[in-house]
Amino acid sequence: MTPPTSRPSPSGESATARLSRLLTMVPWLLANQGVDLGVAAAEFGVSSTQLVADLELLFLCGLPGGMPDDLIEASWEDGRVVLGNADHLARPLRLTVDEALTLMVGLRALATTPGITEHESVARALARLEEATGAVGEASARVQVSIDDGARESTLADARRAVSAHRRVHVRYLVPGRDEVSERDVDPMRVVSLDAKWYLEGWCHLADDVRLFRLDRVEHLTVLDTDGTPPPQAQPRDLAASVFVAHPDDLEVVVETDRSAAWIADYYPTESVLELGEGRRRITLRVGDPAWVRRLVWRTGGHVTVLSPSSLRASVADGADEALTAYAVSSPPGPVPDTDAG
Repeated sequence: MTPPTSRPSPSGESATARLSRLLTMVPWLLANQGVDLGVAAAEFGVSSTQLVADLELLFLCGLPGGMPDDLIEASWEDGRVVLGNADHLARPLRLTVDEALTLMVGLRALATTPGITEHESVARALARLEEATGAVGEASARVQVSIDDGARESTLADARRAVSAHRRVHVRYLVPGRDEVSERDVDPMRVVSLDAKWYLEGWCHLADDVRLFRLDRVEHLTVLDTDGTPPPQAQPRDLAASVFVAHPDDLEVVVETDRSAAWIADYYPTESVLELGEGRRRITLRVGDPAWVRRLVWRTGGHVTVLSPSSLRASVADGADEALTAYAVSSPPGPVPDTDAG
């Protein structure tokens, strides 16, 4: 077996292109054991030097675990290529019928989603799948997909119109955490879709800051005949990691979790995470709505403890006591003990 060395990929080649070649190469080489190195290189349109670099990379690939028996073996002594320990990749990559149908239905839904601009790319991908699957692909055309996050089409349309026309909007907005409806004027900046929900981002005159409004929580949106150009300090938020972006004025909360709830630090934006050992974590985060923290602690069933602020800690404890009291009142009385039992 030839040991791996470090060799660069061809100039300008993307990682995606190389990965695609490697995934195609393995089943072909397994089916053509002992093939001449030059013949194999010509088959994949690369030089012999690049093929050797690809084979060396395969030394680092295989099943999870990373033990010698998990990794692919490759040799090319005497100019003949032989692969071993790669039977799990022996079959060329092909979509199953269910996978192809799922992908085509998803593409059809994507093509009709408001705000999608790459319609031509979606159409080309769909056409290729239909051509490759034949009669099977025709079945996807009979599937109707409706994407509805609860936001009325008129609300979404008005929000888009306000953004394009630079018009201020008046919004009646439900805040679920406080169970109240607020009214505010907003200078729209953009309409975005995140996690299957539509949002309006804009400069909120009530908060005097940039805010994100879920359109399915907008009870009414009115486009005003007023210039809605946001002020210079209004900058779009970075929504790549999370919809929620902490504000310096938000409440700082410190909680401690055991191993069962340690996922909170990976799922929500945090200020800091301190590993306490045995899977326990002390997590600091900022929240705009303390009621969210109470609900989170209650539903984790004792795996999260609020350390600060003390007012929130007391509120969580009081709510838990009220719930336990309600359960005790609603529970039927147990059997009366038999006092004569010896």
